[in-house]
Amino acid sequence: MRLGIFVGCFAVAAVAVHFGLFPSGASGSNFVWVILLALVLSAPLSYVLLRKQRDEMSAQIVSTVDRTKARLEANRTREDHVTQ
Repeated sequence: MRLGIFVGCFAVAAVAVHFGLFPSGASGSNFVWVILLALVLSAPLSYVLLRKQRDEMSAQIVSTVDRTKARLEANRTREDHVTQ
């Protein structure tokens, strides 16, 4: 999804530079300028538009870490009971 937002911003930036809405790069660096412009545009858009997906992924990671901690604690208590 992030790549799609970047590609869309790249297309918009390329068109805007072509028609003079944004200044073009100096001495043949136009392609690099458009990439940097697309990065600057896509970063805040990704942050806002992909908030729901980021929150869902965070919840999945938290639940996975909690399960792993529970398994480690269960293994520790089992080892403690065996050695006593």
